[in-house]
Amino acid sequence: MEPMDPVYGAGTLLTIAAVAVAVLLFLIITLRMHAFVALITVSLVTGLAAGIPFRELAGVATSFFGSTLGSVALLVGLGAMIGRILEVTGGAQVLADTMINRFGEKRAPMALGVAALLFGIPIFFDAGLMVFLPIIFSVARKFGGSVLLYALPAAGAFAAMHAIVPPHPGPVTAATELGGSIGLSMLIGIPAAFVAWYVGVHLVTVGYAGRVYVPINDTILRGTVSGEPSDLDDGDDDERAERIASGEEKVAPPSFGTVLGLLLLPFVLIALNTGIETLRAAGTLGDSPILDALVFIGQTPVALLITLLVSTYTLGTRGRSLATVESLLNDALGPICAIILITGAGGMFGGVLRYSGIGAALSESLADLGLPLIVSAFLIATLLRVAQGSATVALTTTSGLMAAGVAAADLSDLKIACLVLAIAAGATVLSHVNDSGFWLVSRFFGMDVKTTLRTWTVLETTLGVSIFLIGLLVWFVVP
Repeated sequence: MEPMDPVYGAGTLLTIAAVAVAVLLFLIITLRMHAFVALITVSLVTGLAAGIPFRELAGVATSFFGSTLGSVALLVGLGAMIGRILEVTGGAQVLADTMINRFGEKRAPMALGVAALLFGIPIFFDAGLMVFLPIIFSVARKFGGSVLLYALPAAGAFAAMHAIVPPHPGPVTAATELGGSIGLSMLIGIPAAFVAWYVGVHLVTVGYAGRVYVPINDTILRGTVSGEPSDLDDGDDDERAERIASGEEKVAPPSFGTVLGLLLLPFVLIALNTGIETLRAAGTLGDSPILDALVFIGQTPVALLITLLVSTYTLGTRGRSLATVESLLNDALGPICAIILITGAGGMFGGVLRYSGIGAALSESLADLGLPLIVSAFLIATLLRVAQGSATVALTTTSGLMAAGVAAADLSDLKIACLVLAIAAGATVLSHVNDSGFWLVSRFFGMDVKTTLRTWTVLETTLGVSIFLIGLLVWFVVP
């Protein structure tokens, strides 16, 4: 939905946005209003204050709510089911134990982060985090302490990849708009993501954020079923259930290779989709029904659906009837309903701010500051991120605004790649209540708003600043 023409100037719109965020925090933290209700209420009032007509406001708000759910609900729902299968079959525990044996207890957070960085190359933030949840909780249960010590390195890794590395939509659009090379942006982006993650996420988690105690709350995976790997349903399985309960018969956990293969399945499918689409855009590949089919099964929701089906019939049915498996999957959906709705409402809030024209007004007021291109790129993306929440929107809007200046400067592809890093950095910092990802992390790991601001918001900011410093260093080193 295209933004309307701003009714007010950038200063007034920014004031409205700041007041809206303050009111939202007051309602949730002080008055203890439910986040879902508070987000909807503040979204509508903010829309009116920003000049959106009465006759349009409800439609605009529900449109952004629906578009956010369209991108989140399928991924979270399918991911929760996959996580439930991995959790109850012992697959997550097998993977966690293997990783810890290889890396050691003290490096468990690093092991999770590195694995998430690798998986995050083709997989979007919310889908990757959803698949990793059972592994994070298994490691946290094994060693104790705050769940954030293990959760934040993985979440930060997916955030870094989503912001910096093609084929994610933000960096692809930024490189394209600026006339740069997507391939070079990927080659620069991957090592930059690893370094920025280590400095801005891993070290900050170990030194600060992971010490903020948040207990393990894995009800999102456990639902209403006990969650033991040996659970069986009633009826024909009664005798076997008794044997398993008495220890006479045991259901062996899956092998490490099986679990790793299931996690790699969506990775491979999505990577195929990305590779084919990239080669087609470059004119190397043409149209073909087989390629079209590979592109289809590599779309994230389809890849997760395929993974769920394979997981169900290779792991879920071991020692369980199909009726029990159905019950397990059904129970996986209950705990995520609130997460999905709150995330949708967060998307509504950010969408109303974007529709009001705050991005356009802010961009126009910042376009002619006379700062170096790379500094302007970072500042504009930062302000757009803070004002409207979406990292992808901040990336695409900033790159569109900078395109003319970049073309006039006749920069090398390497310097354009540095600009993409700077824009991605600004689009990463200061995740807060108008960002749907903020609510995903908050609810996935059982944090209240204040704790999420103290940890996730700080972590996203240190990650973004690290990305910017890397881009700035390369910018001044290369010709």
